Amino acid sequence: MGLARKCNRRYVHFARFWGERIEKQGGIVPSVRQATVRLLRDLRITTIFGNPGSTELPLFREFPDDFRYILGLQESVVIGIADGFAQATRNAAFVNLHSSAGTGHALGNIFTAFKNQTPLVVTAGQQARSILPYDPFLYAERPTEFPRPFIKWACEPARATDVPLALARAYYEVMTPPQGPVFVSIPVDDWDQPCDWVQARQIATLNPGDPTAISRLAAAIEQATSPAFVLGAGTARDQAWEAMVSLAEHQKASVYAGTYASRNVFPESHPLFRGFLPAFREKLVDVLAPHDLIVSFGGPLNLYHAEGVGPHVPRDSQCWSVGDNPGVLAWAPQGGAILGNTRAVATQLDAMLPRSRRREPASRARPTVPRRDTLTDQLALHRIAANLPAGAIIVEEAPTSRAAMQDQLRLDQPDTFYTTASGGLGFGMPAAVGIALGRPGTKIVAIMGDGSAMYAIQALFSAYQLSLPITFLIINNARYKALQTFGHTFGMDAVVGTGLTGLDFVSLAKGHGLPDATRVTSADALDAALAAAFRQDGPTLVEVIVQ
Repeated sequence: MGLARKCNRRYVHFARFWGERIEKQGGIVPSVRQATVRLLRDLRITTIFGNPGSTELPLFREFPDDFRYILGLQESVVIGIADGFAQATRNAAFVNLHSSAGTGHALGNIFTAFKNQTPLVVTAGQQARSILPYDPFLYAERPTEFPRPFIKWACEPARATDVPLALARAYYEVMTPPQGPVFVSIPVDDWDQPCDWVQARQIATLNPGDPTAISRLAAAIEQATSPAFVLGAGTARDQAWEAMVSLAEHQKASVYAGTYASRNVFPESHPLFRGFLPAFREKLVDVLAPHDLIVSFGGPLNLYHAEGVGPHVPRDSQCWSVGDNPGVLAWAPQGGAILGNTRAVATQLDAMLPRSRRREPASRARPTVPRRDTLTDQLALHRIAANLPAGAIIVEEAPTSRAAMQDQLRLDQPDTFYTTASGGLGFGMPAAVGIALGRPGTKIVAIMGDGSAMYAIQALFSAYQLSLPITFLIINNARYKALQTFGHTFGMDAVVGTGLTGLDFVSLAKGHGLPDATRVTSADALDAALAAAFRQDGPTLVEVIVQ
């Protein structure tokens, strides 16, 4: 009898609880899927990137008309497309992967997204909760540990009703500096369970920096004889282009792009721009030797590709770092540091400092004009620069040709260059697709090495399916030339496994649906092919055979 009364009280409490919820929400008890869709819509996320699998299908039941699903043919391609889209739109992208198998395929580009500081909400399916004790097929064991350490936060909600709350927190996590991917594992049977609506919130994340430290940095700039500003990709993420140009001009400071900066950070034809820092300690110090003050904004100053010896900055030079990533500031080998938004800090410095009377530093050398008789990567980049449409965006993943690109292709508008910050391959081709989606109507020119292109060649299918205005330029030297060159650092005359003869990118393009693909072997043919490709509204490919 006592047990019956207890059960009855529980039933009454349950009925009252659900009755209050129904009344509060206008008679509607949402499912996890419905609450998630509303939350995403409120967060201005109506694009989902994925490659569908069985443990994710209920998410797409009654797929809303104002949402779109972007298909990638492999999960690393999916992450790359979402990465480019998130960078182009400056809002988090929502990714749906397939359990452990899909997450495993995606890990390379999750690593790149982490290094890019790209805001990605990465979700993956999990088997139904009722069969998890039986180690079922496509079960993700310890799913939140799998993508670590290259995510900011991970969760598999303890209850189905908590899924929308977990996704809301995931969004706020990725949008809070330093931005980066997060991961949420969601059991397949959660999507149809009842839950509460989750209201989207706004979180102010702009950190203006410590005013006392900024005053000290201002004094150091004013007292310097020859200051240098080293700009990393963080200045592009912070939209600090105009602030940096103004500060550099008023202080007559030399400006360098930081080592392996994954975005363009300063007008490269500007007389104050001095070029790109090398990734080797001794060479970096030699380049910066004329400067008694070095201020790194938005990225690491000392990013090395090989070990070195000696000082990290020129002797007797003062050094400061400014950025939103406390980890980067912590491992900087020396100097003061300010945690803050680079645009906010630069704007404050510009307002505090009087215009300098220093002599303006020497300008960067003009690009060399290559001979036309042999099609080298220098000549190829020279012709690309000459034919490039106004306002075009460059996406690059051609490590061997990067020096030629930096010499020949001077980019003078913000947000017109993207590459990988991780050094891993497979980002560039899908990122071009994502950036084209995020910047509709803009011509995208993807400059790829032959080896790099093969890491994510399936991106051609997505470009074709979406009819995107992308020209893929494949610089084909029939080898992993960057690896062969780097072998000299270790005293190696030959490096095994670096030959790539036999690849046919024209056939690969046509096999993925692109009707317009051509191969060129001369400068004249390249000029004609570029002119034709740049006129097209859809995707095209030009394979450039270089000596």
